[in-house]
Amino acid sequence: MGLQTALYPEHLALKARIVDFGGWDMPVQYSSVLDEHHAVRRSAGMFDVSHMTFLELEGPDAEAFLRRLLANDVSRLKIPGKALYSAMLKEDGGILDDLIVYAPTETRPGLWRVIVNCGTRAKDIAWMQAQAASFRVTLKEREDLAMIAVQGPEARAKVAAIRPALASLIDSLEVFQGNEAGEWFVARTGYTGEDGLEILLPNGEAGAFWRELLAAGVMACGLGARDTLRLEAGMNLYGNDMTEATSPLTSNMAWTLAWDHDFIGKAALEAEKAAGVPTRLVGLILQDKGVLRAHMRVVIPGVGEGETTSGTFSPTLEKAIALARIPVSDAGAQVPEQVQVEIRGKMLNARIVRPPFVRNGKALF
Repeated sequence: MGLQTALYPEHLALKARIVDFGGWDMPVQYSSVLDEHHAVRRSAGMFDVSHMTFLELEGPDAEAFLRRLLANDVSRLKIPGKALYSAMLKEDGGILDDLIVYAPTETRPGLWRVIVNCGTRAKDIAWMQAQAASFRVTLKEREDLAMIAVQGPEARAKVAAIRPALASLIDSLEVFQGNEAGEWFVARTGYTGEDGLEILLPNGEAGAFWRELLAAGVMACGLGARDTLRLEAGMNLYGNDMTEATSPLTSNMAWTLAWDHDFIGKAALEAEKAAGVPTRLVGLILQDKGVLRAHMRVVIPGVGEGETTSGTFSPTLEKAIALARIPVSDAGAQVPEQVQVEIRGKMLNARIVRPPFVRNGKALF
């Protein structure tokens, strides 16, 4: 038996199929991945994401510490509660983890919130504590909190309807911003490519809120739909599309790099950029019949071979899609749009595209 979130009894009550995920017993699906996926794209679905690691940073050097720790620059956050997506790197530029950091709010002016992946919890905390040794900053894990992600075009309206006290706060939030509501922290963020909310709340209140959402017609969704949704949205999965062996420059994350400040791993990235990035992460849409999965061979005519890092059937496009790491052609030559992917010994045709595949419910290809 693995670790269990505060919502584990709710998953059992709904007869969810439970799997191990990073050491946690988590629901992979309740009804069907397809139904859950479409609920998020068309109305509203909710996910238990309490297995994520919630950290709070405080102290006079907290901002300086985060500027050193992260490849993106938290000093850019001028709006209270504004969120920033960033990689946390090793000295050699490899990605330790990707995360979201929230700037302090007006009611908690010295408190920074950081949310990292569950599977990297131990190494992330150890790394952060080691780097914090020369800064006046404290790091606290909030294991007393659960998090429910309510995602989809109707998500914010449904939460506001069942919790009227949150309505004005929800209405005031910009995309990628959060704010407190008593012991709750409500953020307009997500991992689906849809509008919605991620809500941190005390473990003891999570079950009742979950049941209220169900009663309001919000569909419970598992890890299966979460994966198809994030892949359609072109969002990386740590351990697949980025690892300690890859850098932001080879993981379609160059846009997250703030080159104008000093951060761990910057020198290595500058050297990699100067030498020429050897690979890049692209999107693939399969044009023949089949399903794309991770670790499939990709053949690029005149360039070489690469490999898929994530793959699935896209319910929105009704085609197989993938992210793939492919070699960069010599002298910056144009990469052919058409490639082939080996599936069960057969070479099938695929098209290279730039992610995302879907955004706000609409297919981009």
